[in-house]
Amino acid sequence: MTLFPQITLTFMLYFLILSPTPSFSFNLTSLLSTFPELSTFTSLLSSTPPLTADLSHRTSLSLLAVPNTYLTTDPHLHNLSPSALADILRYHILLQFLSWSDLQHLPPSGKLVTTLFQTTGRATNNFGSVNITHSPNTNTVTIHSPAPYSSSNATVLSQLKMLPYNLTIFTVDSLLIPYGFDLMASETRPSILLNITKTLIDAHNFNVAASMLSASGVVNEFEAGEGGSGITLFIPVDDAFADLPPSVSLQSLPADQKAVVLKAHVLRAYYPLGSLQSTANPLQPTLATEAMGAGSFTLNISTFNGSVAINTGIVQAIITQTVFDQNPIAIFGVSKVLLPREIFGKNPIVSAKSPPESSAPPPYEDASSPTGFDVQPSHLSSPPGFGEDVSSDVASVYGSECCTSDFMLTGCGFKSSRLHLAEEFARLARFA
Repeated sequence: MTLFPQITLTFMLYFLILSPTPSFSFNLTSLLSTFPELSTFTSLLSSTPPLTADLSHRTSLSLLAVPNTYLTTDPHLHNLSPSALADILRYHILLQFLSWSDLQHLPPSGKLVTTLFQTTGRATNNFGSVNITHSPNTNTVTIHSPAPYSSSNATVLSQLKMLPYNLTIFTVDSLLIPYGFDLMASETRPSILLNITKTLIDAHNFNVAASMLSASGVVNEFEAGEGGSGITLFIPVDDAFADLPPSVSLQSLPADQKAVVLKAHVLRAYYPLGSLQSTANPLQPTLATEAMGAGSFTLNISTFNGSVAINTGIVQAIITQTVFDQNPIAIFGVSKVLLPREIFGKNPIVSAKSPPESSAPPPYEDASSPTGFDVQPSHLSSPPGFGEDVSSDVASVYGSECCTSDFMLTGCGFKSSRLHLAEEFARLARFA
């Protein structure tokens, strides 16, 4: 008789782990639209589409919003390039849920908090973070760069809105500029207007990709992205197409799926090689992510034997050369075609017009060597600093995400949870 409570408890644990956890997505523009005093700041956010993709998988944030009164007098605001403005806005998004009470109980030394700008890899050292201090004498909370002698700082005015453990919106009295951020360069940077197809043909090793890009028409969308936060393209060399297994025929794909495959090779931001080698956020959304939905068609970017490795979930490639690198455009040659698991995996998405369904990718293996399409991919080790505390005491940004899907469960140490519980349940049932 004593076995039944054990079976019931085991079954409950089994059910809880398998049950999907509701995800939380942020629409900052919608939330801020109810506050007229933040209309200018809201307009800046809504005019920066890359931020939507950056926030698609975040679950704990604090936003530092600047009221109209303080923005209209800022001398830098109206001269910034789109990419510079996007990075400054990222600097106002803290990757941690903080309440007003949290700010008032900060230690005397303050608290270092990571911002969304730090995750781009474009910040020097930890200067993409902010240091938050509280003065008990005046009861004021100040936010400034961790760099010594930084001239940019702001005082928190109020807590405007709070969604417990997910989002807090604070107002601050100044626009924050990251230390070392070259405002003059961003103001005077000329537009490149690069002809991507011609650049690939001139490189002599990307004729197949250039032909596909031109025939599909998506290259026009890529070139249009040059004027925003920039773009980063991973272009397979000609030999990569020759190495595709016979079961993969890109030319036979419907036009919409072919376009999605090509978009899955492009990041909606400029990342020079050094940034890719040191990125603090290896899971990057692509242009296909924007078309198909948050969490889909991402690229896992890390380092492998000194090279930058890119993993789609079924293919692992490495960057073999730099074709073009001038802010805001980077083009890299890669050793393999980056086949998305959502189309070429075990449970493919059959239509590029349908929203993606969550499905678990193949388990990751030891990263002893790069893999091809017909072998399960290696698990890429994360760069130093990834997984550090960037969230509240309740749940870290990455930790909470690890429980929102089967895909993330495999990467958070719970890979064998379901198998273990199923075996335990079966074993106890035999004795019932």
